[in-house]
Amino acid sequence: MKITSVKTKVVNAEMRNWVFVKVETDVPGLFGWGEATLEWKTRAVVGAIDDLAPLIVGRDPRDIEQAVRAMTKQSFWRLGAVGMSAVSGVELALWDILGKHLDVPVWRLLGGKVRDKVSVYTHLGMGDMRAVYETTEVAAIAERAHQVIENGYRAFKAVFIPYTHYHAPLPEIDLVSRMMAALREAAGNAVEIMVDFHGRPASAGAAQAYIDAITPFRPMFIEEPVQPGDFNSLKRLAEKNRIPLATGERLIDRSEFEALFGLNAVDIVQPDICHCGGLLEAKKIAARAEAIGVGVAPHNPLGPIAGVAALHFAVSTPNHVIQEEMVGAVPWYFDVVQGPIKMVDGFWQVPEAPGLGVYVDEAECDRHPYAREVLHTQNAVMPDGTLVDW
Repeated sequence: MKITSVKTKVVNAEMRNWVFVKVETDVPGLFGWGEATLEWKTRAVVGAIDDLAPLIVGRDPRDIEQAVRAMTKQSFWRLGAVGMSAVSGVELALWDILGKHLDVPVWRLLGGKVRDKVSVYTHLGMGDMRAVYETTEVAAIAERAHQVIENGYRAFKAVFIPYTHYHAPLPEIDLVSRMMAALREAAGNAVEIMVDFHGRPASAGAAQAYIDAITPFRPMFIEEPVQPGDFNSLKRLAEKNRIPLATGERLIDRSEFEALFGLNAVDIVQPDICHCGGLLEAKKIAARAEAIGVGVAPHNPLGPIAGVAALHFAVSTPNHVIQEEMVGAVPWYFDVVQGPIKMVDGFWQVPEAPGLGVYVDEAECDRHPYAREVLHTQNAVMPDGTLVDW
């Protein structure tokens, strides 16, 4: 069995362009699908896939680790977020091929089932990106919490930390406290709330001010309180706080995760399967985390193939905690990709179809061609004109 081609299909979903990857083989009818979505880097990722394809065409698609080694070691330059997203999309497609070839779901190949259902969470706004990132009023944020709960979720994440520099102004701290209080009142104590700081505070001191404001309302965890890679600030925060900290969505290389684990600063690590190298690399990161008592909650605000890959990962990973999902990103989410994602009482169900279990409607994909994504980043400006982290 040989790989004969690697193709891409771009689907515009407003906030993001989903990048689907199709790997074809010389076995009639046998191909696999993966996803390599990377926000605001669509054409760069597609170009990277085209550049990497010659390194694996002609190889046996069942030799997944060898194919990844070819793409990462023989491309000479370190690949970074763009290149590793390309690798990830191809890698997921290879798992899909292998599962179909053996007539088993991918989770069977990743070690088998360790749970009977997968706990999931969505964002305020049910995947509507403008709602996710632009809801900053107390009444509106409470209403969005009610909507999420009415749709059957038992956990949700909110992004309401203000754009900040090195100092958190008192009015902003008070607003954060009021919004968190409104969320907890709306959700009650039976629903978990996660707060994504989005790396907006530029210092540990600014982050700490917001942490103090939300701590009384018992969030499940705080995500990216400072910028990725600012491990010294993260360590300072971990030493001061009793709220679990999470990070990792913007770490790419396994050495970055190893440096993070060496700090003993996080309770939850959040690799993105579509950016870190794919399922096998994510499993390696999760195993390292398990060895030091850290849970894993993969980052996944991406498209439907990414969601299905995360489902297979969760079914087979013992220290998986909860799965981020973005099923409501667009009304036609399940039109472009039909697959095994099914939520019952706040949990995804275990899939049984061979491979990833997805069917991609390429004609439907073509109805949503590439377009420039919404640039929420343009709002990340301080009153004096200083550009800050989005």
